[in-house]
Amino acid sequence: MAVRTIREDGDEILRKKSREVEIIDEKIKELIDDMIETMHKANGVGLSAVQVGILKRIVVIDLYDDKGPIKLINPVITKTKGEQEVEEGCLSFPNQYGRIVRPAEVTVEALNENGEKIKIKAKGLLAQAICHELDHLEGILFVDNIIPGTLHYVEPDEK
Repeated sequence: MAVRTIREDGDEILRKKSREVEIIDEKIKELIDDMIETMHKANGVGLSAVQVGILKRIVVIDLYDDKGPIKLINPVITKTKGEQEVEEGCLSFPNQYGRIVRPAEVTVEALNENGEKIKIKAKGLLAQAICHELDHLEGILFVDNIIPGTLHYVEPDEK
């Protein structure tokens, strides 16, 4: 496993659309492990492959609970319900935060690292993280959807 470099604001790869994963091989599994390690080192809740420079439809999320990291390959949101206004940040936009409206609940279907179909029904922070990371796969950044006037910078020691 290795910590990879997180691409930051201004890197044009963040605006590109990611491609589906055709074959889940050892290289893909290694990428997922690296993404988890990178996300943990950066104290993040989620990370998409594009954020480490790989245009593949892969997302990892960790709410730091007893369930451990969630690994999603070729994820698709199949259902949304309600709305929640949340404070959001992004590892690609260090120390920047803003208010955004996300679905309160989502259902996502994907493959796990073994190629098995999985379905997750998520609420609250998990639903928010899924939406945020799946936006990355489409080249959409959280700053694109921020409620006007709510973007702010927080000094690293103020978090």
